[in-house]
Amino acid sequence: MTTEGSGIVAERDALAPRSLTEAELVGWGRRVGAEVPVPCWIALHGPLGAGKSVLARAIARGAGVAQRIPSPSFTLVQRYRSERGFEVYHVDLFRLRPGDAIAPLGWEELLQAPALVLLEWANRAGDQQPEARWEVMLNYGDSPDVREARVRRMGTAPELLAW
Repeated sequence: MTTEGSGIVAERDALAPRSLTEAELVGWGRRVGAEVPVPCWIALHGPLGAGKSVLARAIARGAGVAQRIPSPSFTLVQRYRSERGFEVYHVDLFRLRPGDAIAPLGWEELLQAPALVLLEWANRAGDQQPEARWEVMLNYGDSPDVREARVRRMGTAPELLAW
């Protein structure tokens, strides 16, 4: 059920799958970032080029991250201070191989932080992700500028805005 007029997902564990242009994906991401309560983990899944970094940057911008937001592919973790008063962590596990340890990345700190954590290539964290999180699955759509998006809540993750 969606709260009347607010677009907030309530008593619901998923958003209906949707085809989105990049502009629509960015717009939704900015709205999510502007409203999401912390702590909140958003796990981003999808093939290379599906829009995970685009969405992560949009959510961070919406949360009030003003500085440049490069891909953390080489640094693995980027930390930003949000204008909303909390930390935003952008984590990219693309370069990890199966069996690589994630503890040296400050994983325990991330799990305990009152922060917004945007996790790309989340499947590489395996069962070390928090139970309470949102799973965003992005895939290529019918045309080059469209992405198929599915979103589901895991555990007791806070509410997210609907599309």
